[in-house]
Amino acid sequence: MTSFDVVVAGTGPAGMAAATAASANGASVCIVDDTAHCGGQIWRGQGSDSATHPTDRRFVQLQSALESGRIIVRYGNRVVANPAPRVLRLESTSGSEDIRFHSLIVATGARERFLPFPGWTLQGVMGAGGIQAMVKQGLPIEGKRVVLSGSGPLLLAVSAYLIREGARILGIFEQASTAQIARFGFQLLRHPGKLRDGALYRAATRSAPYRTASWVTRARGQDRLQSITVRVRDEISTIECDYLGCGFHLVPNLELPHLLQCQIEAGFVHVDDRQQTSVEDVYCVGEPTGIGGLEKALCEGEIAGLVCTGQSAAHLLNRRDRYLRFARELDRTFAPRPELNEVATPDTLVCRCEDVSRQALGSMHSWREAKLHTRCGMGPCQGRICGPATEFLLGWNSEHSRPPVLPARLSTLAGTVDPL
Repeated sequence: MTSFDVVVAGTGPAGMAAATAASANGASVCIVDDTAHCGGQIWRGQGSDSATHPTDRRFVQLQSALESGRIIVRYGNRVVANPAPRVLRLESTSGSEDIRFHSLIVATGARERFLPFPGWTLQGVMGAGGIQAMVKQGLPIEGKRVVLSGSGPLLLAVSAYLIREGARILGIFEQASTAQIARFGFQLLRHPGKLRDGALYRAATRSAPYRTASWVTRARGQDRLQSITVRVRDEISTIECDYLGCGFHLVPNLELPHLLQCQIEAGFVHVDDRQQTSVEDVYCVGEPTGIGGLEKALCEGEIAGLVCTGQSAAHLLNRRDRYLRFARELDRTFAPRPELNEVATPDTLVCRCEDVSRQALGSMHSWREAKLHTRCGMGPCQGRICGPATEFLLGWNSEHSRPPVLPARLSTLAGTVDPL
C-alpha cells in the first residue's frame, strides 16, 4: 500500500487546484480520477483543439503542475470503497489497490439532473452537457437540428458551442420564468466576469429562439428522435429535430462523501471556512459544496490544498464567500418548477436501467422500498439518474453510503487491507 500526505479524488478544476496547492507546499500528493484526462466536464477537450478554440490559461498552468512529476496522477482509477480509516480502494482495468492518506480532498464534481418525460429514452435525446461532450469526442453535428431544454446557464453555454460547430439550434427552452431570469441577471452585476460570459453566450446564440417558462413535454420517434412537443407558457407546439439536449441544472456527485459519512445539508456537503467536512482531515471542494461554477471550484480547491498542508488561506475567504452567494442564487433561480412533476405520465420510465415506470413506483413509500420491489436504482447507473428524479417527483431521499461507490469486481471488494 502506498501512502500520501494528500489524496485528491477528482481531476476537475477544483481537484487540480487542490493538488497543485498542496504539492507546492511540499506535500506528497496523489490525484485520482476514472477518466483518461484531467479537466473534468468543464475543461473537457481543452488543449485538443486549441487552433480553433483557445485553451484556458488556468488549465494550462494546472495541467503543467500535474505533469511536472511532483504529483502522482492515477487516471483510469475510480474510488469504490473506504475499507479502513484513511484508506481508499481504487479499481482500474488492470486491477485494484489501496492508498493511504493523511488528508483527503473530495472534488467529485456534479452531473446533470434529468426529469423524465414521455420519449426521453429515445436515441437522440441526451443531456445538454452530454451532447456537448459527444460533439467534442467526434459526434457529427454540422447542419443537425438541435433543441435545448431544461434549466440553468449550461443551456446557453452548450448552445453557443454547438452553433460554433455548425448545428442549427431551433430553440432554447428555459423552465425558469422571465422574472426569475431578470432577477438573476441583476444579481450578476456583482459578478462582472459572469455577466460578461452570459452576454457573450447570448450574443453567440442570438439566432436561436430563447423562451422562458417553457419546457419539453414529449419526444416522439420510431427508432430515434424525430420531433418534440414543447410548452411555452400556455401554448403547445411541435418541432421536428435531430437532437434534444435536456437537463435541469446540476446535482452534486455525493457518493464518496456519503461513503465517508460526511454531513450533508440541503443536498450539499457541509464544510467549514477551511473546506473541512464533518469528518476529520476530509475536505470537500467544488460543486459538491454548492453548484457555483469554475471560479468557485478553483478558489475552494486552492483553499483546501493550502489548509491541509498547514498554510493560511485567509486571503481567499472573501472571494470564496462571494462565489458561494452566487451558487445560492443559481439554486434559487433554476430550481425545477412544480409543474414539471406533471410531465411524466404513468407509463413513463423513471429508472431507465431497470425499465421501472412511474406507475410502478406509485405504491412505494421510499427509495429503499422501491429498490427492494422494483430494482429502481440498482442498474448500471446505481441511481445517479433516477435518484434525483425520484427526489423531485416523489420526495424520496436516495442518499446511501454502502460500498461499493461504483460497480466493482468481486475480487476488488474481497481484498484485505495491508497492515501499517
